[in-house]
Amino acid sequence: MIEMDIPGFGPLRLEHLVSDFTGTLSCDGILLEGVAKRMREISRHLAVHVLTADTCGTVTGELEGLPCTTHIVSGSGIDIRKEKFVRELGAERVVAIGNGSNDRKMLKISRIGIAVSGSEGCSIDALTAADIHVHDVIDAFDLLLKPKRCKATLRF
Repeated sequence: MIEMDIPGFGPLRLEHLVSDFTGTLSCDGILLEGVAKRMREISRHLAVHVLTADTCGTVTGELEGLPCTTHIVSGSGIDIRKEKFVRELGAERVVAIGNGSNDRKMLKISRIGIAVSGSEGCSIDALTAADIHVHDVIDAFDLLLKPKRCKATLRF
């Protein structure tokens, strides 16, 4: 669990990290450098869930051996199914990370939504739904591993 009290934003009791894969944890379907290390670190504090449409078809191999559960969602309504997954975990206990339009609903309802830009960009829908925008997923993980960064960003 990650706990902190952020002036103006309120108390956080995070238990789950829900992340997209394509464009968030990976570029062109290949896990980004440094993600495996950070995922191992963050999994000591949060249960890590990866929700993805798996556009490149690589998620299973790329995340093999890492401390996370992987859920492949396909077809229509991916945004709604990602939102439902977060609600079922208890949205107030979730930090969500994503970059695509199909991430917008989970970013919006999570206690903290973090939009990442990275090499594959970030949709405007994801950006406006999030609480925080960062360059890449390593920055997102570091906000959680170094809570004073998160506090400084969200306080008001």
